[in-house]
Amino acid sequence: MPTLGPRGEGWVAVQAVLLGIAALAGLAGLSDPAWDGPLRVATTLLGLLLLAAGALQVVRGSLDLGRNLTPLPHPTAGADLVETGIYARVRHPIYGGVILATLGWGALTAAPVAIALGAVLGPFFWLKSNVEERWLEARFAAYPDYRRRTRRFIAWPG
Repeated sequence: MPTLGPRGEGWVAVQAVLLGIAALAGLAGLSDPAWDGPLRVATTLLGLLLLAAGALQVVRGSLDLGRNLTPLPHPTAGADLVETGIYARVRHPIYGGVILATLGWGALTAAPVAIALGAVLGPFFWLKSNVEERWLEARFAAYPDYRRRTRRFIAWPG
């Protein structure tokens, strides 16, 4: 798996492009009259739910990481392995939250392109997290055990 830069800068660049296109596609979808009626109501409600769930997961993951937060997949110098808060259940809640929020944005704005990009973010973040996990495993001896007892992206109840 390519690291796309010494700290994974290329992953962040590709991610920014995908999210930018999804944002613009959603803005274009806001004015599409083809989605009027009951379908629009359903997609709006689903979109709001996914957007809120994703945003909550992103915010919680960011707060729980604290000083360890970085946009790059390579851990910062002096980083700690965070296993508390949302990280007690899921290893990459910010990635999962971005996926949910992007799908929600697509549904809310009735933008099939944004929904498709939300779906593309799943495999993209899977690959990015594989690179990140190799770096985390090299840095933290406890990471393999942590990986075994947590989910990857979504903090489902239970």
